[in-house]
Amino acid sequence: MSDFLPGLPRLRTLETWLAVSLDRVRQQIADAERQGQERRPIPPDWVMELGIGVGAPPTEVHAGDRYEIGRRRRSDQP
Repeated sequence: MSDFLPGLPRLRTLETWLAVSLDRVRQQIADAERQGQERRPIPPDWVMELGIGVGAPPTEVHAGDRYEIGRRRRSDQP
């Protein structure tokens, strides 16, 4: 004898369990995204990319939210 319900009742039970599980997962995702946004620092308005060597002048100025900024930089925030 099987431990599972036959046919349609078994499938309805499984459907309900999956829907509840999916709702829980979606809530956890929303919570994680909310926490990640709260922890993310506010990007600076601008970033200067500095030249190579001590005392070298800046070579470029970027918007602070740009991802291609190099390692040698100075921003408008401390």
